[in-house]
Amino acid sequence: MILKSKLNLLLSACAALAVTCAATAYAADNELGVYPPWSHGANNPALDKGMDFTVPEVDNLPDFHGNLTDHKLAIFVGGNYYFAMAPLVAEFEKQNPEYKGKIYYETIPPGLVAKQIQMGGTITVGNMTWTVQADVYAAGLRRVESMVKEGYAKPPIVTYATNTLTIMVPKGNPANIKTLNDLGKPGVRLVMPNPEFEGIGRQIKASLNKAGGPELVKAVYETKVKNGETLLTHIHHRESPLYLMLGKAQAGVTWQSEAIFQEKAGNPISHVAIPDEQNATGIYAAAVVNGAKNPEGAKKWIDFLNSPSGLAIFQQYGFKAVKK
Repeated sequence: MILKSKLNLLLSACAALAVTCAATAYAADNELGVYPPWSHGANNPALDKGMDFTVPEVDNLPDFHGNLTDHKLAIFVGGNYYFAMAPLVAEFEKQNPEYKGKIYYETIPPGLVAKQIQMGGTITVGNMTWTVQADVYAAGLRRVESMVKEGYAKPPIVTYATNTLTIMVPKGNPANIKTLNDLGKPGVRLVMPNPEFEGIGRQIKASLNKAGGPELVKAVYETKVKNGETLLTHIHHRESPLYLMLGKAQAGVTWQSEAIFQEKAGNPISHVAIPDEQNATGIYAAAVVNGAKNPEGAKKWIDFLNSPSGLAIFQQYGFKAVKK
C-alpha cells in the first residue's frame, strides 16, 4: 500500500510537471508571437466586435476579416500582403468615411480565393460554411488575367505593385543559409509554398533554376519532399514563418515583404537577400468581380491601391510601384 501510494504521488507529480511545462511552452510561444493572428486585432475593420473568442493555436481564422453580415465592400485578395491590409483599409476609410467599419476581406492564397469565387463565394473553414459575393479580386497579374478570361472578373485589369523573393530564416540564421544553392544541401530542412495551391511556387522554381539549374529545383521540390526535408504549405504566408519559429524548418523562400513584416512585428524571423540575377518579380493586379454588389466601391478601392497614399503603404513593406 505504501509503495502504491508513493507511485501515485510520483505519477501525480509527473502529470503536474507535464502540465506546467506545456503551459510554459504555450506562454513562451505566444510571447514570441508564434501563433497567428499576428496583427493583434488590427486587421479586423469591424466596429462592433462583440465577444472576443480567439485562441491563437486553436480558433483564430486569421485570413478572414471584418463583419460578414454588415459590410458594403467585399475584397478577396491573395494573402501574401495580408499585413498591409490593415493600414490600407484604415487609410481608405479615412478617405471614404462611408466605408468605416463596412469592409469585409479575405487573404487566403490567390488560387484558393479564385476557387471560392468560382464556387459562388461559398467557403467552409472547420465546422462553419458561409457565402460572400466578392466585389474585388486582387492577386498576381497572371491569375487576374485568367479570372477575366474565364468570365469571373471584368476589365480593366489594374496593376499597381511589384514584389521580389527572399529566403526567410529564423532569427540568427542557425543553418547559415547564404544562397539559394544552400537550400539543396542534404540535412537542411525547408518549408516551401506548394505550386499546386500558390502562384509563388512558379516564381520560386524559376529562381531556383537560375541559381542551380534543374538539379536544384528537383532537390528542393522532389527529393527533399520525398525524404521529408521539405514541408509543402497550403498557406505559405502563415505556415512558413510559423514553422520556422517552431523549429520545424530552417529556411523557406517567400516574398520579401512577408519577411519584412515579420521583422517589423518583432517576431524572431530574418531573411537572406537573393541577387537580382537569380530573383523573380511578382506583379500585383486587381479587377472588379462579375456580379459585384458594389462595383462603384470596388473601383474606388482599386483606384486607391494605385494612388500615392496606397502605394506609400505598400512601400513600407518593400513593394515597389509598377512602372507605367
